[in-house]
Amino acid sequence: MKRTQTCGELTDKDVNKKVTLCGWCSTRRDHGGVIFIDLRDRYGITQVVFDPSFNLEAHKIAEKLGREDVIQVKGIVKHRKKGMENPKLKTGAVEVFVEKIEILSESEAPPMEIDDRILTSEDTRLKYRYLDLRKPGMQHNIITRHKFVKAVRDYFDSLDFVEIETPILAKSTPEGARDYLVPSRIHAGKFYALPQSPQIFKQLLMVSGFDRYFQIARCFRDEDLRADRQPEFTQIDVEMSFVEEDDIMEIVEGMLKHVWRILLNKDLKTPFPKITYNEAISKYGLDKPDTRFELHLVDVTDVVKNSNFEVFTKAIKQKGIVKCINAKGCASFSRTVIEELTSFVAIYGSKGLAWMKVTEKGLESSIVKFFDEKIQKELLKAANAKKDDLLFFVADSSHKVVNDSLGYLRIEIAKRLNLIDNNHFSFVWVTDFPLVDWSEEEQKYVAVHHPFTSPKDEDIGLLDKSPEKARAKAYDIVLNGTEIGGGSIRIHRSNIQSKMFSVLGLSKEEAEQKFGFLLEAFKYGTPPHGGIALGVDRIVAMITGNESIREVIAFPKNKAAESLMDEAPSAVSEKQLEELHIKFDFVKEQVNVVFGKIRDVLNKEKIEHEVLEHKPVYTSKEAAQVRGTELKQGCKALICKTEEGFIQAVVSGAKELDIGKLQKLTLYKKIELANAKEVRQATGCNIGSVPPFGNLFNLKTYFDKSVVENDIIAFNAGTHTRSIKMKAKDLIKVVNPVVGEFGK
Repeated sequence: MKRTQTCGELTDKDVNKKVTLCGWCSTRRDHGGVIFIDLRDRYGITQVVFDPSFNLEAHKIAEKLGREDVIQVKGIVKHRKKGMENPKLKTGAVEVFVEKIEILSESEAPPMEIDDRILTSEDTRLKYRYLDLRKPGMQHNIITRHKFVKAVRDYFDSLDFVEIETPILAKSTPEGARDYLVPSRIHAGKFYALPQSPQIFKQLLMVSGFDRYFQIARCFRDEDLRADRQPEFTQIDVEMSFVEEDDIMEIVEGMLKHVWRILLNKDLKTPFPKITYNEAISKYGLDKPDTRFELHLVDVTDVVKNSNFEVFTKAIKQKGIVKCINAKGCASFSRTVIEELTSFVAIYGSKGLAWMKVTEKGLESSIVKFFDEKIQKELLKAANAKKDDLLFFVADSSHKVVNDSLGYLRIEIAKRLNLIDNNHFSFVWVTDFPLVDWSEEEQKYVAVHHPFTSPKDEDIGLLDKSPEKARAKAYDIVLNGTEIGGGSIRIHRSNIQSKMFSVLGLSKEEAEQKFGFLLEAFKYGTPPHGGIALGVDRIVAMITGNESIREVIAFPKNKAAESLMDEAPSAVSEKQLEELHIKFDFVKEQVNVVFGKIRDVLNKEKIEHEVLEHKPVYTSKEAAQVRGTELKQGCKALICKTEEGFIQAVVSGAKELDIGKLQKLTLYKKIELANAKEVRQATGCNIGSVPPFGNLFNLKTYFDKSVVENDIIAFNAGTHTRSIKMKAKDLIKVVNPVVGEFGK
């Protein structure tokens, strides 16, 4: 071994020992000719001292050391001088006087600070993830994840569960999201699919007699991303035979109790409370309720149905509902705050946010005149409203719009009022989900969980005439308003499974084609069984106090499903495509069309411009470097979604988009960034490669003033590997955007 100890274990018990340490030079200080280096590895930091009076040769070498150089030092452990100890470090009472040093690897100046206290943009962190992972905070996250998975494995092993790996290359079967497809070289024109979950295989394992299965399973879904989603993710997959819902809940509660005790030294109180799906929607608006605080929703449809307020009565006549939240003590909210909250609920489809303040005289608001005294009293009673409270109302013909709007408003208000205890873990089971839901888009029933979920025994008869009324033997486990797992008792009889496929619009032939092997297996004696899947990434993120699961994944993708570090996904050679019997003409043509349109416009107007070919760039900083421009001269051409369709908003590379300011400029009630699929739908380009030519895509275009303040401007031209540089005034001329201030 090149080291006798790590950088995190020396204490005053080791004084006068000769030791060998290896690590990275974290910081360097030169005090009166004596050089102090904080030597870092994943175990901690040890201060090493290069004193010319102790060893002149080692001191001369240390004079050349830079940040992140990797070194080996040999020396003697000594007490630090009195008053110079660092109680924050385990090694803070000692230091190592160096007798010999070897530079194992020199480092260039790193593009980011290896310091948790210094904020770095996420794009830079993902681009240089191997450096980001050196940070103590990131190492803590990854090590916590390791300990979590080990604790889970130990728990299930102690209960006679068998960990069984299921295939990664499998048949494409409909499970709710898009499959990632893998072309077969040997079988031309055929594809494997990466598993969205091991669902079918774990049910087949129950048929096989493995009555207690679990797996730390890798899963893949080609879906639009958010902070809590990744194209590849990890779940704890569990399946059991001869069980009912309560049996699986008990096993999961035991696992979480075991993990929380080991990782956080907290004793969870079990069993966790249970509420039905209908109760969750009624009280919290969402099927993943945050139960750490009150602020329950109140249905006041019957109270206000005879009022003269047309917004409410019109929604009720259209079979809609009216609900309210009592924001206790919030009558002091200003008009500005109320306007902000009105814009907030618009994100979820609400057309407005009505409000009434409770004063000594009663209810006060511009709409109170539409409610007689009797209705006002009934409202106060229904909402349990007292003086200084503030009532918020949403009405709509869509129950979902009302519940979503107030459900998320409830959380937003709780954050503003500091009602949420972030140190408390509140678990709850949500049960009795609907079995199916009607999809207006597809004009058919879709499974709320998946097509293998069993209906309640007493609701099987509803499948023929009223499947939307059938309840499922399904359950979700929710922690602090986040769903961390979901499962169900499965259908184990072929006739019920076939009927379920029929409800979902699958013909007998389609069911046989897609799931024939499962239906065949069910013919040979299938035990009643059920299971659950829990998200490893999400749970570890919550344990470590992180909002995004990217913080607990070693090498995650960004929001556009791209890896900025290794530039995946990437183009492949023509030879590889030929071997896989794939033609790539469609995608190439799509990119060429965008660039071609830009060139045609610029040439037609005889506008001077320069085309730059370069390596793929994904951040404004990278783009500025390869283009030889300043950061502010770049363009971020963003596609936004409004209630009327898509628009384009363009800000300088040195700015970010302020959606609130953009809303005030455009007068749209709802603006949000388009996802990757929507960007391609609107422009034919991938996120980050869209040029600031919204007019070419028939989009209304807005430029922040930070763009027009430049003389020269540069931007991606339909691809990450090609840019155009031109005068900003000429860009304004050909695009003719609305110019305003919405950058920050």
